[in-house]
Amino acid sequence: MIKNIKNGCVSIGNTEMYYASFGTGKKNMVVIPGLSDGLMTVKGKAWMLVSPYKKYLNDYTVYIFSRKNEMPEGYSVKDMADDQVLAMEKLGIDKADVCGVSQGGMIAQCIAIYHPEVVEKLVLAVTAPYATGTVKNAVSGWIDMAKSGDHTKLMVDTAEKMYSDKFLDKNRKIFPVMARFTKPSDYERFYRNAYAILEFDVRDELCKIKAPTLIIAGGDDKTIGNDAALELKNGITDSTLFIYDEFGHGAFEEAKDFYDRIFSFCKN
Repeated sequence: MIKNIKNGCVSIGNTEMYYASFGTGKKNMVVIPGLSDGLMTVKGKAWMLVSPYKKYLNDYTVYIFSRKNEMPEGYSVKDMADDQVLAMEKLGIDKADVCGVSQGGMIAQCIAIYHPEVVEKLVLAVTAPYATGTVKNAVSGWIDMAKSGDHTKLMVDTAEKMYSDKFLDKNRKIFPVMARFTKPSDYERFYRNAYAILEFDVRDELCKIKAPTLIIAGGDDKTIGNDAALELKNGITDSTLFIYDEFGHGAFEEAKDFYDRIFSFCKN
């Protein structure tokens, strides 16, 4: 039986930030999701999200955070990192292993650069230190699809840029169906997240990251590109790079040992 599963929120200024948490371990892990959080938050989803973490919850308490609910125009990735640290402080999380996926990895980089005191170990999965050409093409296209109101096209294109050919061949037919259940009432939250990605660049500050860092990449990443992981590796002194040659941006969903790899790194 999984203990201490919680759906919660913390106040951040004049708004709130949702989170899901589970586990009873003394060590904390903070997980920050990618751009999908712009379409659907973690509110009320703790039971849906817990599965990959089940076998680690005696040692860890895991927190998965959304961005705050109300994001002002011009809200940057660094702003997201500052608010994430504020949320951690309010929950009494003095220090944690921080794992960021895709845009969440960009936020995690900013946390490690500007708030190093809260980071024990850092995991950067399928992410980049700036908006690469591949990132700009993908995200700008998604913004245009959202503005046109074609949610099905947005979801299908996201999947095509995310998953391996093997996964797509097996599941391609279900993406238009799933799109019917994921369309938000409006796209303002998505736009705030997406535009923040396009303005992101911390290449000159990677040297400030001192936490031991695991970088995980897909060998054929059609969302981030294939050079970003090496740039992170070269920029972060105490870092290890692992590449899933057979996967792309969706390695965090497709690789069966993805979470084993993360927790093994954090425990050691």
